[in-house]
Amino acid sequence: MTLLEMMRTSSVIPVIAIDDPEHAVPLARALVAGGIRVLEVTLRTQHGLAAIRAMTAVPGAIVGVGTLTQPEEFAAARDAGAVFGVSPGLTPALVAAAKSSGLPLLPGVMTPSEVMAAREQGFRQLKLFPAVPAGGVGMLNAIYGPLPDITFCPTGGISQESASQFLACKNVACVGGSWLTPKDAIQAGNWDRITELAKAASGLRSA
Repeated sequence: MTLLEMMRTSSVIPVIAIDDPEHAVPLARALVAGGIRVLEVTLRTQHGLAAIRAMTAVPGAIVGVGTLTQPEEFAAARDAGAVFGVSPGLTPALVAAAKSSGLPLLPGVMTPSEVMAAREQGFRQLKLFPAVPAGGVGMLNAIYGPLPDITFCPTGGISQESASQFLACKNVACVGGSWLTPKDAIQAGNWDRITELAKAASGLRSA
């Protein structure tokens, strides 16, 4: 499955930070049960790689790694079972690491110049980050004119209420968001609530 196909699989890619490894599998199951299959597990906590290893065993889950900021993280994430990577930005070292690891990368960009620089490196699927501070829907619509061949996953400041506005943009395949995995629900083991949030998110595109 290509990166673009992964992006088109789920209208929302949840941005997941795991504080307790025991939560990884039931959380993934809850999201998949709600129709959200593509999961971004961030390296913002020390349990990120362990969570990726655990979640890859969940039927239907397509697990990637987020918050890639160091070149050495690519191979480690790939070895843990991640099938795609997401970074907040793009540097020459990250480009080299992505190519050497073979891990498809969704790099973060914020300006038209950064979009063009990423395209020169061969990237056609990008993360607008942080999406709302970067200009949100207005920025995406403005970029579409001169750069219609770029497909975005805007992330940062998007909510369940605003997601549909982003998904309506011609150059948006999906959005990233953390509202699908509220910490209080995870800590309480309220997996039914997370499944309901996932169901609502999976229906956003048709809405």
